[in-house]
Amino acid sequence: MSSLLNTPCNNWLDEVVAAVSVAPYYRDDAVVIFNADCKDIVPQMPKACLLLTDPPYGLGDRMKGGTWGCSPKYDVMRQWDAETPCVKFLVELGVPSIIWGGNYFALPPSRCWLSWSKTNVVHTMASMELAWTNFDKPAKEWRGKVGTHTFGHPTQKPLALIKWCISLAGDVQTILDPFAGSGTTGVAAKSLGRKCVCIEREERYCEIAANRCAQDYLQLTESAPRDTLGSVQQQLEV
Repeated sequence: MSSLLNTPCNNWLDEVVAAVSVAPYYRDDAVVIFNADCKDIVPQMPKACLLLTDPPYGLGDRMKGGTWGCSPKYDVMRQWDAETPCVKFLVELGVPSIIWGGNYFALPPSRCWLSWSKTNVVHTMASMELAWTNFDKPAKEWRGKVGTHTFGHPTQKPLALIKWCISLAGDVQTILDPFAGSGTTGVAAKSLGRKCVCIEREERYCEIAANRCAQDYLQLTESAPRDTLGSVQQQLEV
């Protein structure tokens, strides 16, 4: 795995686009978005340095507790979240990996589970979420608030959380998110000077992700100035 950390990233996006049979939904110099099923195109891709993703958890109609879960605007979410997708082929890529909701999947034992402890949780919500990793290091915790669904995706992770995940992975230059949702991984990667491929099956979320990545004021509205991973990690740990 460690050999992938130093993989040149300058031409990686070009190589991905050339290898994949689907035209990009969006592309800039840091992020490529595909509107596709990841099972169809990930096997065609050159490997990334890091797999970082948040797939559906398979909760479906169980997401009806409290005022948040029972809202009619989340009916569509309950449809695409009805079953857990296959992630075995992603783990078999053999690259450093972070899979949020890993406790819902049959994954190998892990020394380094990640947790997001929610500091503003209500009693009808989970107090934390867990991510499986294949890292050989101690388990880690990130504490932060559950935010509003600013960009229209009902399970959007905080941008600071995804930046923290990237910081834990070391000097990774290329990132794959095969369940990209509203594109938070792409936004985080772009703000940290990394390259990212986002794959999302639902076109409505591809549009949101593309709009976020295309914003001219991205650096001012969603991220700190580009910096080394060390300084970013210090900011996140304050």
